[in-house]
Amino acid sequence: MEQVAFIVWRESVEALLVVGILYSWLRVSPEGRRGLPWLWGGVGAGLLLAGALALVLLGISSWLSDEGQEWFQALMALAACGLVVQMVVWMRARGRGLQRELESGAAERVGGNHWWGLLALVMIAVAREGSETVVFLYGSVLSSQGSGGAGAMALAGLGGFAAALLTFWLLQLGGRVITWRRFFKLTEILLLLLAGALLVSATDRLISLGVLPTLVDPVWDSAWLLGTEGGLGKVLADFAGYRAYPALSQLLIWLAYWCVVAWLLRRASRAATAPAAARSKAPAAV
Repeated sequence: MEQVAFIVWRESVEALLVVGILYSWLRVSPEGRRGLPWLWGGVGAGLLLAGALALVLLGISSWLSDEGQEWFQALMALAACGLVVQMVVWMRARGRGLQRELESGAAERVGGNHWWGLLALVMIAVAREGSETVVFLYGSVLSSQGSGGAGAMALAGLGGFAAALLTFWLLQLGGRVITWRRFFKLTEILLLLLAGALLVSATDRLISLGVLPTLVDPVWDSAWLLGTEGGLGKVLADFAGYRAYPALSQLLIWLAYWCVVAWLLRRASRAATAPAAARSKAPAAV
C-alpha cells in the first residue's frame, strides 16, 4: 500500500505543478481569466482519459487466461519501469524550462483565442500524469506479490493525494527546507528505485514462465539476515527490488538497469545545461 500512496503523491504533485503554473499565469489578466473554465475543463478531460485507460487495462486483464495474465502483468511491469525512467530523464532535461514552455504554449493559444487549444494542452498534460499513475499502479501493485483489498488501496490513494496537496502548498511557500529542486532530487531517487523493483518483479514472472533463464539460482541466501515477508525487507523488496534469493539473471539485469539509468541521466544533465551555456556565450546586444 505504501507504493500506492507514494505513486499517487508524486504524480499528483507533478500534475498540480502543471495546473498551478497555468492557473497563476491565466489569472493575472482579464483576457487570461476567460480561459480558466477551459483550464478546468482540460483537467476534467485528462482525468477522464486516465480513468478510461484504467478500465481498459482491467478489462483486458479479466479476459486473459492465467498464463495470459502472467504475461500481461510482466509486460505492464516492464512498461511501468520504462515510463518511470522516461519521466525522470525528461524532468532532468526539461524541468528547468517547464514553466517557460507551458506559459509560452498557453500564450499562443490565449493570444489567438484558441481556447480549445488551451483545453487540449491541459488535457494532455493531466492525462499524461494520470495515465502514468494508472500504469505505475497496475505494474507495481496488481502485478506484485503484495496483498491488499480495494478499500485499502483507495485509502492509500486518497492519503497520497492529500499528502500531495499539502506538499504542493509547502512548495509554493518557497521555504528553505522544502524546495522544488530538493523535492525533484529526492523523488527522482525514489522513483528510480521503484522502477528497479518493477523490473525485478517482471523478471520474477518471466522466470516463472520459463522465458528468462536463471543461470544460477540462487546467487545467495540472505533470508536469515533480512527476509522479505515484512518489515524493512518488504519495504526494500517493494521499493528497490531486493530479493533474499536472487537469480543471477535477475542480478545482471538489475545491474544493467542502473548502468543505463546513469548514462541516461548524465546525457539529460548535459542537455539541460547546454542552453544555459549557449546563452552565456552569446554576444551581448549592442
